[in-house]
Amino acid sequence: MDRLAADRMFVQVVRMGGFSAAAARAGVSPGQASKLVSRLESHLGLRLLTRTTRAISLTPEGEAYLASIAAILDQLDDLDDSLRDAAANPSGLLRLTAPLTFGTVQLMPALNDFARAHPAVTLQVDFTDDIVSLAQQGVDLAIRAGQPRDSTLVGRKLAVMRIQVVAAPAYLAARGTPQRPEDLRGHAIITDLNFAQPDDWQFQDGSRRVTLSLPGRLRFSNAEACVSAAIAGLGVTRVPDFIAAPAIRDGALTQLFAPMTPQQVPIMAITPPGRHMPARVRLLVDFLRDRWGPDHRWDD
Repeated sequence: MDRLAADRMFVQVVRMGGFSAAAARAGVSPGQASKLVSRLESHLGLRLLTRTTRAISLTPEGEAYLASIAAILDQLDDLDDSLRDAAANPSGLLRLTAPLTFGTVQLMPALNDFARAHPAVTLQVDFTDDIVSLAQQGVDLAIRAGQPRDSTLVGRKLAVMRIQVVAAPAYLAARGTPQRPEDLRGHAIITDLNFAQPDDWQFQDGSRRVTLSLPGRLRFSNAEACVSAAIAGLGVTRVPDFIAAPAIRDGALTQLFAPMTPQQVPIMAITPPGRHMPARVRLLVDFLRDRWGPDHRWDD
């Protein structure tokens, strides 16, 4: 029995929630994955998992063994990564996840330049607005807007995006231009559901902080859809500056409350907890931080 392979399979089965997902990740059949774990149980003389046709669960002995062996395997992985880091040129597979719109509009040009500069690094990028589990999905790095909700994750600030309130000139001519945030209560609202609290709009006017509850009739999980509806004259929306900038520049949208300090949302590089950062991941994080930085203007 390959003890290391059996231990790794046991940990993956638990983390992935079943034999099929763990087997697919390892490139083996579910039957082979099940045999590896069964041989490990026989070797230890312990039952680690309770299996049913619908799910698997840890036995008390399995919970204790998982806590110890997962830490040991992580240390082995850290050792491997440390040895690879000694190489002058980082290489290997870098698994990355990023929001769909930000990823395709802003991140992709940066990734193209990174790939050109570092041909030994292989990029596998998943563009999705879903918050995936880095550990379960085997993701090395996540680019996300806002602070991580999971306090165990490690976050590094890459840049900030500024939230802009916009509407079409034709809409404002018909409905009137709001002079203060409070005036928005009388307007049609287009809601971007990507915000953590999509109906709570925040404004900073000098020392005065204003938060308004503004539920919209039109509600989209995509900022570009919100901009499209606003250009069509259907209401006022708030979206990140990198989405609004082209329409503002072309005159299709008008920015409201420009003198006020816009709400700022950090762009974060998120890595799994308690792990040494491989050189290829650190290389990309540093590349993005140098390219953007806290003063980067997405509308340039």
